[in-house]
Amino acid sequence: MGKFKRAFVIVLDSYGIGQEPDAADFGDGECNTLKSIVGSSKYDTPNMKKLGLFNIDGVGCGEPVEKPLGSFARLRELSRGKDTTTGHWEIAGIVSERPMPTYPDGFPADLIAKLEKAFGKKILCNKPYSGTAVIHDYGQEQEKTGGLIVYTSADSVFQIAANEADVPVDELYGYCKTAREILQGEHGVGRVIARPYVGKFPDYQRTSRRHDFSLDPTGDTMMDALRRKGLDTIGVGKISDIFAGRNVSRSLGINKDNVDGMEKTLKVMDEDFEGLCFVNLVDFDMQYGHRRDIDGYANAATVFDKQLGEFMAKMRDDDVLMITADHGCDPGAPGTDHTREYIPLLIYGKHVKEGVNLGTYPTFAMIGATISDMFDCDLKTKGESLLPRFIQD
Repeated sequence: MGKFKRAFVIVLDSYGIGQEPDAADFGDGECNTLKSIVGSSKYDTPNMKKLGLFNIDGVGCGEPVEKPLGSFARLRELSRGKDTTTGHWEIAGIVSERPMPTYPDGFPADLIAKLEKAFGKKILCNKPYSGTAVIHDYGQEQEKTGGLIVYTSADSVFQIAANEADVPVDELYGYCKTAREILQGEHGVGRVIARPYVGKFPDYQRTSRRHDFSLDPTGDTMMDALRRKGLDTIGVGKISDIFAGRNVSRSLGINKDNVDGMEKTLKVMDEDFEGLCFVNLVDFDMQYGHRRDIDGYANAATVFDKQLGEFMAKMRDDDVLMITADHGCDPGAPGTDHTREYIPLLIYGKHVKEGVNLGTYPTFAMIGATISDMFDCDLKTKGESLLPRFIQD
């Protein structure tokens, strides 16, 4: 429809807005990430409020505004999962019919034996574990044996930790690449993750040289569609890792934190590109959701909202902004796992209608379909474009 030159999709990782009808199938009871953090004294997001966050169907918290500045919707996950990879893939257009494998009891013995043979090293731990606790509990054994600490979580992940003094980072990446080649088919976990750390017991510290090795996307994505037309697809944060680098024309790399991710995005706004800037802000999930830190999560939302104000002030007439999430991770819920929740969709720009409640839709893939439609690209997806409903005539 020719009115948009640049689209910015910002994923607030785990910023769910209420349990989905099938939440119990995923081990979840009542859950609502937004409701949990809104109750904190640290929560203050006037910009998201103005965009219509609390006007979205079924949010059940906060105060709606009389006339939101943008259009807004609630999206349900159609894929059989509640993890980062599945959520982002669905945003981009891929609905995953089967859940990615998880290993609550650790990886099977025959698979571990195969990996040990391929690595030429002993595998330690092989259990679901906290990333900080596992290096504390197995770091000394890792130093003595020269082995590799392998652990998982509630997500579909295979994580390898090692002290950089024993296993240089490039070598650790090599083991992860080997694991990625082996972990296919029935053991095709969403991500193989390198988790380097430094220090001596008990003062180990994980470093910023983490790296994710994802499965290749199993279907067509909005980045594929845009690249077929020669348009830009810029990734900020984990985006390139999540999509195994496929048709991400440029990656600005892993963020130090949410603030760094938004600073990178604000700098991208100074560039004269045409296409998509796809942003992941993982701190909401990694630092606060999994750790069930309500005040920390709320404060992170407040800090993001201030940077959102800077972003909105810098927007050009042919820009469009979409703010969304990839799943929930309710810091007020029991346990430490993700939660199966609806996600918000806030849409803002000069050519976006104000105050339009787009309603509730059955798949996150509405976003990928809409982005593709903005740039007149063909995308094979179960989502449908929302563009005709919110574009200004």
